[in-house]
Amino acid sequence: MDPIVVIGLAIYGAALLAVARRSRGTTAIDYLLDGRRLTTPAFVATLVSTWYGGVLGVGEYSFRFGISNWLALGVPYYLAAFVFAFVLAGRARRTEVLSIPDQLRAAYGPRAARLGAALVLLMAIPAAYVLMLGDLLRIYLGAALPLGMVLGTAFTIAYVVAGGFRSVVRTNVLQFCLMFGGFFIILPVALHRVGGFGALWAALPTTHRQWDGGMGVQFVLVWYFIALQTLVEPTFYQRCYAAESPRVARQSVLISIGFWVLFDFLTTFTGLAARVLLPNLADPVLAFPELGRAVLPGVFNALFAIGLFATVMSTAQSYLFLGAATLGHDVVPELARRVDERKWTMIGLGAVGAAAIAIALALRSVIGIWHDVGSVVTAALLLPVTLSHFPRRWSFSPAGAIAAMGAATAVCTLWLVVEYVTGRYPLGIEPIFPALVTSAGCWLASQAHTASLGSGPMPRLSSARPAPSTPRPDPDQTARLR
Repeated sequence: MDPIVVIGLAIYGAALLAVARRSRGTTAIDYLLDGRRLTTPAFVATLVSTWYGGVLGVGEYSFRFGISNWLALGVPYYLAAFVFAFVLAGRARRTEVLSIPDQLRAAYGPRAARLGAALVLLMAIPAAYVLMLGDLLRIYLGAALPLGMVLGTAFTIAYVVAGGFRSVVRTNVLQFCLMFGGFFIILPVALHRVGGFGALWAALPTTHRQWDGGMGVQFVLVWYFIALQTLVEPTFYQRCYAAESPRVARQSVLISIGFWVLFDFLTTFTGLAARVLLPNLADPVLAFPELGRAVLPGVFNALFAIGLFATVMSTAQSYLFLGAATLGHDVVPELARRVDERKWTMIGLGAVGAAAIAIALALRSVIGIWHDVGSVVTAALLLPVTLSHFPRRWSFSPAGAIAAMGAATAVCTLWLVVEYVTGRYPLGIEPIFPALVTSAGCWLASQAHTASLGSGPMPRLSSARPAPSTPRPDPDQTARLR
């Protein structure tokens, strides 16, 4: 335990509590989306910091597989984000819904919305980030991993609960600055120790300079399909729903891509420097923390540690709130006639946090959680959610959407279970591929069935459901909020 790091983390924690604010207003739209007031600078800061929480996993990946970290965990997500920006961001904002299940309800009906809510909730449980938060508290404060996860999750809930989405955004802005600041501190120092970029590149093992890290085409290619998760990523949609306008949503995603490219440059080369400077490191998950201890003096190592915490916590808090909002807005109202969505979202923070801790303790692998959950949810939601924003003639029928989500989930889960039991995937194929093929087959069957009926484009279904005790605003109210 480094006393300087402890003092720095205490100051950081106090700053988070000071920056967090109570939500404005009492309606669901105020607590869940801060009244749709999100401007471009705030949108960029919250999206960039939210979408980059796996910093210890990135350190491990770049330490083990080299430059392929950028090609596998970076480039595919940039491409998917470009598609989201130009095709979906503006459309999502114009829908005026509050969540992905709301969008599924409007397109395919309530049964599809319920299934979609379950899948969004699975994606939103931040097990990987709670695990990394516990690891950081173990590394820097000596806390046992389970205790670290509990303490880190409880503190995160404490500063998010009162302010809702507003607190998430305001603290994300602070964390955005800290995460970039931490790596701007360490990378120049590490490069100086190595002797510059040229010396770093020459000192790397041959496999670390290969585009696939020596692991083969499928190893990298699967991440290009998992990156399609971006097109159904609930945190992207949540921020688009909260944006001031469709234009703000679209341009903010595009600006965010530039910041992700920069941050991937910083983290990838920091991981490569750790591989050269710490070649005998037993646990690659510790690549960044151990490099900071090795090359940075006390105060600067503390600032770098704070940057690591900020990177992880920014994502953990965003997903905790997203999962809680899914429970409070999409799940509980289906089970009861009159629901206080704000109250149940607050309760949901604790429930989602407990679920995240339990899953993290069971799996203990950041990359494994990303891979398995990302494969299931991406395959199930990709086509139904994406096509729900397009004219009905290109989309699913309500029954087809339910079949696609259910069948893709079942196929992907079966593939993962077989791998768990036998040690290899059926036919040696990654689970996301047969699941996506299954979803596409359901879409073709839906199209063929609709054509056989000889019907024209069907009208969109109503998104209405029994009103909760905190009513949704009518269109005139929404216009005034914007």
